[in-house]
Amino acid sequence: MKNINFLLLAIVFLLLSCSKDNNATVETNYFPPIDGSSTWETQSIASLNWNQNAVQPLLDYLELKNSKSFIILVNGKIVMENYFNGHTATTLWKWNSAGKTLTSTVTGIAEQEGYITTNNKVSDYLGTGWTSAPLAKENLITCKNLLMMNSGLDDSLGDEVSPSNLQYVSDSGTRWAYHNVYVKLQDVVEQATGQSWNNYFNTKLRDKIGMSSNGFWYIGTGTNLGLKIYFSTTRSMARFGLLALNNGNWNGTQVINSTYLNQATSTSQNINLSYGYLWWLNGKSSFHLPQTQLQFSGSLISSAPTDMYMALGKDDQKIYVIPSKKMVVIRMGDAADSANLALSDFDEVLWQKISALYQ
Repeated sequence: MKNINFLLLAIVFLLLSCSKDNNATVETNYFPPIDGSSTWETQSIASLNWNQNAVQPLLDYLELKNSKSFIILVNGKIVMENYFNGHTATTLWKWNSAGKTLTSTVTGIAEQEGYITTNNKVSDYLGTGWTSAPLAKENLITCKNLLMMNSGLDDSLGDEVSPSNLQYVSDSGTRWAYHNVYVKLQDVVEQATGQSWNNYFNTKLRDKIGMSSNGFWYIGTGTNLGLKIYFSTTRSMARFGLLALNNGNWNGTQVINSTYLNQATSTSQNINLSYGYLWWLNGKSSFHLPQTQLQFSGSLISSAPTDMYMALGKDDQKIYVIPSKKMVVIRMGDAADSANLALSDFDEVLWQKISALYQ
């Protein structure tokens, strides 16, 4: 009996110890205030035992490659924050396709609130005729297909998302193609919630994590009809990356449920293993790139951590989230080299220089 009692006490002690450790882990995550103040705690390169000699080569490369801003967070605290070429902490800049992850996140919020079901077909919310595909083919396209980029619609017709420009190529789920049609998810959210996209985005995501209130969505016209690009400060982008790093939780508030976010940052289909729900994934065995049906072997960025997931935008707008290092890295600016839609050679060299900080 004494042995049994001792064993029970040992188990209880172990459980309490684990609970304390878990709480301690949560407490180490810093969150900047959401009251609009400029306060954001920092930590030094020296405090992390990083290589100070690697800092200047990194900054020189960023400036050489047309960067406007750069931030590294570790455990939520700013380790590096640098601005170039007249850009400042209050300057707004475009996310381009890195903003796809904002749409993914707000779609998940709308689902957790019961407004939508991503397994439902898009026409349940937008009505039929939102594409030029035959009705039977259009009805195959679910909201989740838009999240996974496998709608089966023609990706060669540009950014416009009018029905005439959304044409059938293959059945949904059978072909992965980087396509602006994902933006129709914003229309789905509007129809399902009865709120404007701006209002729902602001109240359910932006304001919850203290992103700057002067951020805005640019709405394209003409050949860019339907294109929506978010503009914000670099710190606002960093806040969103910090939310993702913390599994959708902001200082105790679960903004987006962790199950959805985990799905969003995991392989979503078996064609492009390096793509989730509008997030790019590092460390997979193969990948596809925009505007090609070719499959490439290996990881997207071989010099970066394998558990990293990314929001990547045209002209090298970057959010890198690295759970194993509790790190978020942000880069905004003009194209490092030639114009590109998402990934570029810049990523590989940049990560060689970032990893030199901590290796």
